[in-house]
Amino acid sequence: MAAKTGFAKYIIVITTVSAAIMELLDTTIVNVALNQMAGSLGSTIEDVAWVITSYAIANVIIIPMTGFLGEYFGRKTYYLTSMVLFGIASYFCGASEGLWELVFWRFIQGIGGGALLSTSQAILFDAFEPKDRGIASGLFGMGIVLGPTLGPALGGYILETYNWSQIFYVNIPICVIATVLTLIYIDRKEGEGERKKEIQIDYIGIMLLIMGIGALQFVLEKGESEDWFESRMIVTVSLMAVIGIIGFIWHELTTEHPVVNLSIFKHRIFAFSTMFNLVSGLGLFTSAFVYPVLVQRVNGFTPFEAGVSLVAPTLAAVVLFPIIGKRMASGASPIPFMVAGILFFIFFGFYSGTATPDMGKWDFFPMQICRTIGISLLQLPLINQAVAGLKPKEYPAGIALSNMIRQLGGAFGIALANNFATNRAAQHRSDLMANMSTDNPLFNERVANATRSMIASTGDSFNAAAMAYKQLEAAVSRQAYYLAYLDTFRLISIFFICLLPFVFLLRTKKVTPEEAAAMAKAAAESH
Repeated sequence: MAAKTGFAKYIIVITTVSAAIMELLDTTIVNVALNQMAGSLGSTIEDVAWVITSYAIANVIIIPMTGFLGEYFGRKTYYLTSMVLFGIASYFCGASEGLWELVFWRFIQGIGGGALLSTSQAILFDAFEPKDRGIASGLFGMGIVLGPTLGPALGGYILETYNWSQIFYVNIPICVIATVLTLIYIDRKEGEGERKKEIQIDYIGIMLLIMGIGALQFVLEKGESEDWFESRMIVTVSLMAVIGIIGFIWHELTTEHPVVNLSIFKHRIFAFSTMFNLVSGLGLFTSAFVYPVLVQRVNGFTPFEAGVSLVAPTLAAVVLFPIIGKRMASGASPIPFMVAGILFFIFFGFYSGTATPDMGKWDFFPMQICRTIGISLLQLPLINQAVAGLKPKEYPAGIALSNMIRQLGGAFGIALANNFATNRAAQHRSDLMANMSTDNPLFNERVANATRSMIASTGDSFNAAAMAYKQLEAAVSRQAYYLAYLDTFRLISIFFICLLPFVFLLRTKKVTPEEAAAMAKAAAESH
């Protein structure tokens, strides 16, 4: 596709960036709706988290295959099909009446969404001349930031005004407009979709990938509630995960036409970078998941307040992303940026671990600005470093795998946060309940005060004591979850602390501006 000029170029920018924002918006818009979904669907927050993780799993599965699927079907056809699939799945998500029906359609939505994010960047880059692709990278980087930023705020507004189903319906008009603009303004690449007969589909690899990742995620999500390996179901699904993952790795390394090129793991720099991508994804998604739940469950924020409190600090990334992208394009070393990003994330986790139940929206601003700076400093340099040791022809596979690992880290992080917070809440509750004894004069005094308060407010002296105990029990549960979420923030810091010493293993020779431009182009075409 030749570079565009004038009006057509701006239409392509609007179309592709809007599609990417929409896909990323749906990764966070659900976060503020978990409480309402749980109540409406008769489920726990822990079970409703599947609505987030099913979307992430679908992204993880489809992202490494987008290059292959785009080549097989033709990029424009694949892009349009994914757009329509995303819109249809969005409708059925909003119309779902049961949890597992919603989880299924979120998975289908994630299959379509993975292509929207990936292919949008390639189409956008093709619309610009090589010398202007730094501008394209900056525009797309702002879209990457705005999507997750606007998600909680938009979701909160919709929840307060309508109901949770509308957070999915809002995608439909955007899908319709983007589909029409794509049909009119986005051209097919020369020879696009004409090699279908020459391409062999790795059906076995695809099935093993789905089985391995899907089973592993199920174990992480349900292991805690099913008492881990005391459950025959968990044992069975764990075996499926082991067989699927090992089988996938073996098959992809031995087949002539792999759906995912795993041979690039022989490069030391790339192999080490996957560890950083995994922890990076874990930190990003976990922090975005825990914060809205904490401030709604403990601090009493409405969904809209929870979302709005994220907007202002995250907008800082809109400024930082283009600056860092320009520095990367000029051949600057990514190591200093990565070290700074990791340090900001470590500080963010421990700083967030000092939050109190009476903090307001603006009190969280310094914590969230640290997270935003950490994201900005870490993400683009990490993508560049991941492919620094690869040959140009290996760039597409390397970047696709890096994206997959980051999404996988996010899916694992949400499951880990759920299990960890549940365990820590149970422990904190046990510790707090130890003080609720009739031998404790302070406890007796509090019960007496609560009982008098109940009598004064209800006039029911007979049941006042029982209501006072229930009130105190609710306060203990709230305090237990509050302490558990603070522990989860600290856990994020611990992961990044463990990662920091390994950053210097990623050191490579200085990248020339020409090599940096080649990496940027490959990053677009690999999506």
